[in-house]
Amino acid sequence: MSTGLRSIPLARPLLDEREEELVLEVLRSGRLSLGPTIDRFEELLGERVGAPYVAAVSSGTAGLHLLCRIAGLGPGDEAITSPVSFASSANCFVFEGAQPVFADVDPRTLNLDPAAVEAAITERTKAVVAVDMFGYPCELDEIRGICDRHGLTLIGDSAEALGAEYKGRPIGSHGTSGVFGFYPNKQLATGEGGVVFTHSEQEWQLVRSLRNQGRDYEGGAWFHHVRLGFNYRWTDVQAAIGIGQLEKLDRLLALRAEVAARYGELLEGVEVELLCSDDADHKRSWFVYVVALPAGVDRDSVMEDLRAQGIGTADYVPCVHLQPYMRELFGFREGTCPVAEGIASRTIALPFFPQLEAEDQERVVEALRAALS
Repeated sequence: MSTGLRSIPLARPLLDEREEELVLEVLRSGRLSLGPTIDRFEELLGERVGAPYVAAVSSGTAGLHLLCRIAGLGPGDEAITSPVSFASSANCFVFEGAQPVFADVDPRTLNLDPAAVEAAITERTKAVVAVDMFGYPCELDEIRGICDRHGLTLIGDSAEALGAEYKGRPIGSHGTSGVFGFYPNKQLATGEGGVVFTHSEQEWQLVRSLRNQGRDYEGGAWFHHVRLGFNYRWTDVQAAIGIGQLEKLDRLLALRAEVAARYGELLEGVEVELLCSDDADHKRSWFVYVVALPAGVDRDSVMEDLRAQGIGTADYVPCVHLQPYMRELFGFREGTCPVAEGIASRTIALPFFPQLEAEDQERVVEALRAALS
């Protein structure tokens, strides 16, 4: 039933004439793929995040998969990751035949609890995929120390964290290889796409080869394939959008932070729990706005009420290990990660994007207050 109110979507990218201008330049150039616009975007992004090597790929998921392939993950291996994430954090090594192991999260940060990671290590463990969930940096130094002690590869799933900082430095600058993603709800939106960032020239060259069917990038002929690769290429059209987004990234991040701060004020007195607050070591890059409902509240009913008023919302995010395919393939059940399961059963996302108007936020919060009462 229509309420007559304008709908408020869950997310919306902020694009303007600059992206149109840059895309038009690419269209007129005739170089739609493997062209100079991608090279320029990679260079600019690397400068922005402090990573010496950046390779654009078709998605953040593709980048994670390539890093798992380079790490040599395969059947018989285990890899540890977070249950509070998007499915790709585990899919990336399941693609290679490795067994997923889920370590529980810290209740404050919703990122991997380092003690739980260490407890989950076995003689078969080969890698850890650490997630910067909701744009909040993980405990990178502690997890890296664990990986170093046990001889494990550490891969950073920073798909949601472009613009975040850990111990005063941008995610991407700390030496660990990882990915950013550019889906339309991300801080930098290009439709689809992502990058691998790394501090290893050899790894960078391997990603560049693997993303393009395993072609040789060391002077080989066009049809000279030196390894089994994938078609994980990006396009210059997407890179053009990305350059436009990069040019305004400071503004986009500031607008997101303003919207988040306004929600924080509006939600005072509303019976919800705000999540992942910044501290001296962690500066969040606002990706989504997620709150936890009180225990015992019917979350489905609350979301139904919001949607009936044209307000976008989602149960953000269900635990990965409890997804139907994970249960079926690997036998995961409730109780595997009690902290993650407890919080994930109560979280919902509210509409969140740079150009979200204050009056729309007020409407969202009033609708949420009414649904909870």
